[in-house]
Amino acid sequence: MLDYVSLEADLDEEERMVRDTARDFVEDKVRPDIGEHWIEGTFPMDLIPEMGELGFYAPNLEGYGSPNVSEKAYGLLMQELEACDSGLRSMASVQGALVMYPLHAYGSEEQKEEYLWDLGSGEKVGCFGLTEPAHGSNPSGMETSAEKDGDEYVLNGAKTWITNSPISDVAIVWAKDRSDDDTVRGFVVDTDLDGVTTNKIEEKLSLRASITGEIHLDDVRVNEADVLPDVRGMKGPLSCLSQARFGIAWGAVGAARDCFETARGYAQDREQFGGPIGRFQIQQQKLAEMATQITLAQLLVYRITDLKERGDLRPQHISMAKRNNVRMARDQSRIAREMLGGNGITADYSPMRHMTNLETVYTYEGTHDIHTLILGEDLTGLKAYQ
Repeated sequence: MLDYVSLEADLDEEERMVRDTARDFVEDKVRPDIGEHWIEGTFPMDLIPEMGELGFYAPNLEGYGSPNVSEKAYGLLMQELEACDSGLRSMASVQGALVMYPLHAYGSEEQKEEYLWDLGSGEKVGCFGLTEPAHGSNPSGMETSAEKDGDEYVLNGAKTWITNSPISDVAIVWAKDRSDDDTVRGFVVDTDLDGVTTNKIEEKLSLRASITGEIHLDDVRVNEADVLPDVRGMKGPLSCLSQARFGIAWGAVGAARDCFETARGYAQDREQFGGPIGRFQIQQQKLAEMATQITLAQLLVYRITDLKERGDLRPQHISMAKRNNVRMARDQSRIAREMLGGNGITADYSPMRHMTNLETVYTYEGTHDIHTLILGEDLTGLKAYQ
């Protein structure tokens, strides 16, 4: 596997174990059928509990069954899962960074005990309800509301583009508390409650091996005990997104690396004009540039991981990594696809599947343009948006 400047030589034993466990799981259990799942628009549901048994959901958290591995080990896990398919990484990323993380960071002890064990094992599936039909890049404009009624809240609104929602048992829903000056609060909502519907979004042309849907809330009643007690305002959802974007920056490296390995293998084996096409200068130039861009992205995630481990990582650092690495992977997947010629448009090879998936990754968890503006503000002190 491409590791041109030997970054993985410095991994400790635990980090190597996490990397190898994920890599073996992908090769044995997921990769043989992932092309078919992508074509059919399905997710390998039978693997959800097995991923839990292997500790793939929020392994960087402490307690409640989580193994508390290093942030680098967590990043390597995301890298290996997305080397197979972005939908696989999305499943683990949402479950861990967007559902288990807010419960762990902001939940009550009762909420942690009730949900974290089952989510970590894969016995329950969670989703994260922030994006709305009219509010994507501007989540603070959300219209989903919570009205206090005695010791209950009544939730109304709609969320969309929600990974896992049609198969979820619990949703972390962000809503404006009308009884508290429209302060954004997080609510733990069991999806079998009256008034909750989670319709699947069909006919996606990207991220097809991922179940995506909506959350509709029609006078849904939850108890006061279902509010995340330790966070108020947009800090709550945005801190969760920072955790998820960190994993995406690592995952994109995995997707790009898989495209490179596929293209390199093809260039070494495919014969035209009396020999392998890898002997031609133009093919070697493409491989050299791919390897360079992937290596630069690796260096970036290794650095931000060091910052995260010592408590110095800022959201703007994550924006740079997510923005750069997803763009890089998107570009390299296209180059890998063209190196495969006509064979590259089939599901027998991964680059075009990665290429289409990365169009979603380029857009979700903060679009490329929004991350550009976040960096622009950080560099100039001037805000380009409200």
